[in-house]
Amino acid sequence: MEEHLSNSVGIVETKTIHVVTAADPLKLQSGKTLGPIDVAYETYGELNEAQDNVVLICHALTGNAHAAGYNSPTEKKPGWWEIMIGPGKAIDTNKYFVICSNFLGGCSGTTGPSSINPETGKPYGLDFPIFTIGDMVNVQKLLLDKLGVEQLLCVIGGSMGGMQVLQWTIAYPDFVKSAVVAASTTRLSVQAIAFDAVGRNAIVADQGFAGGQYHDNQEPLRGLGIARMIGHITYLSEEGMHQKFGRELRNADEYNYDLKYEFSVEAYLDYQGQTFVERFDANSYIYITKAMDYFDVAGEYGSLEHAFNNSNSRFLVVSISSDWLFTAAQSKDILDALLACGKDVSYCNIHSPYGHDAFLLEPKTLGALVQGFLDTTHDPIGTSARNGDESATKKRHLKKQDYAKRTRVDYELISSLIDTGSTVLDVGCGDGELLSRLIAEKNVTGEGIELDQDLVIHCIERGISVIHRDIDEGLGEYATDSFDYAILSQTLQTVKEPEVVFKELLRIAKKVIVSFPNFGHWRCRLQLLLKGHAPRTKQLPFRWHNSPNIHCLTLEDFDNFCSELGVKVEKKIAISKSRKIPIKLAPNLLAEQAIYLTSKYEG
Repeated sequence: MEEHLSNSVGIVETKTIHVVTAADPLKLQSGKTLGPIDVAYETYGELNEAQDNVVLICHALTGNAHAAGYNSPTEKKPGWWEIMIGPGKAIDTNKYFVICSNFLGGCSGTTGPSSINPETGKPYGLDFPIFTIGDMVNVQKLLLDKLGVEQLLCVIGGSMGGMQVLQWTIAYPDFVKSAVVAASTTRLSVQAIAFDAVGRNAIVADQGFAGGQYHDNQEPLRGLGIARMIGHITYLSEEGMHQKFGRELRNADEYNYDLKYEFSVEAYLDYQGQTFVERFDANSYIYITKAMDYFDVAGEYGSLEHAFNNSNSRFLVVSISSDWLFTAAQSKDILDALLACGKDVSYCNIHSPYGHDAFLLEPKTLGALVQGFLDTTHDPIGTSARNGDESATKKRHLKKQDYAKRTRVDYELISSLIDTGSTVLDVGCGDGELLSRLIAEKNVTGEGIELDQDLVIHCIERGISVIHRDIDEGLGEYATDSFDYAILSQTLQTVKEPEVVFKELLRIAKKVIVSFPNFGHWRCRLQLLLKGHAPRTKQLPFRWHNSPNIHCLTLEDFDNFCSELGVKVEKKIAISKSRKIPIKLAPNLLAEQAIYLTSKYEG
């Protein structure tokens, strides 16, 4: 046990507190009232003197308040997010005061369908009123009021927990400083609602259900187990299931040709169902899935933009590449709405084979994102970046080739073209070094777009708002003239449709700065002429087959490109190697790279 406690919050107690009395019941979204209401919760870490380090964890459908640590010295299994919460972990309890409560309608200490109805003296069963995600959040707010919490540094949740996070930022916009929404959505898809309906029907059809009043009789264990099996399938991915099970037989080399479990995946799902019924209440499952089905932010508020418009939170939205229950597209809907509202938002689509459950199984990647986001929210980038404290950003090690690609002499020259206090979008921002410099030296408000997942994580660790995406997919969510400058540094030659990207940047920014390697440099020409192979230089260290550069352009090419598009070239800087002195004589021959400041012709 001592080994388990070494980096754990240790032994914790699940506490229960009254938040609503019978005399003053809570009015629910359905119009009905409920009281009394008790809430089960756990806390980890300590509240600091400034009381600005409170982090609220919102659990998913089958979770509870026990998010970390152990409830007793003999408990074998720790809290459900032990990999993320604890001393030195992503949600560091040496820094933050962490709270997790069992939500309204749960079956782990908070008032729900299995609680005693004071009017009958029996469990509520189906007499329990229908509740919503909004009702859950309102009860959580009552809990925080009782605990004396006046503001949340961050509210974090995955899956259904992410729904609660979104509701927090909408219902209490001034109470929540930042929000992490992982593998979630603003509303369930029709397919997800269908899976919920099948699960509920499996429970109700069980002979042991007894109209919801089964507590003194045989419980609907088989129905609840089947519901869990159905739900669990949606949490996995085809790739992950194939890796884990394939078509492997359980205890034989050949088919038995009978109706018993033969495949390993069948036995696994049966085990999931059996263990689930030991800890969960069937009525709670029915009510909670209904609450998920009802959640529809755009439907309730008219549009996502209208819902998020008043929020003052900083956002981190995370999706999972293999999640087909709450897809990456659904997370991008959240992202697009937040961008349209001009909110401070970062986004990363984690590459993982684990499907929806990856937010519970990817502590390294998700942990780096959450830790960087939390730390730079609590201690903003200005404190460390302006002092040049690179250690505060936990700099990640880059491959030598990547380092050569990202560390460039054009940064200082680009910075000289940007006015102090401007708004900047850096497209292909890499590890965020340029934006960090601009924020520290020019006091700009900066955002980035980057395709590489590791570099996105590094940006977030620096405190930079960054979107993980391929810019060839478009930038339509950005409003016209929403930035003073857009930067396309060493990126134009890597995109599939340079003309489309360049035109979009000219739409969303008043001025566009473009830098690119000059393939017309004399060394490139000489290698091609004398050696007959694709050129390789210090500026262009790649082989033809592994180069990110899919277009080869020269200064003359870009001049003609701008002319054809009717783009104004305000300034043109041609440079060589590490020299910052512009080349004026035969730049197309002698320059290794170029920097252009461009804008639209007015009129």
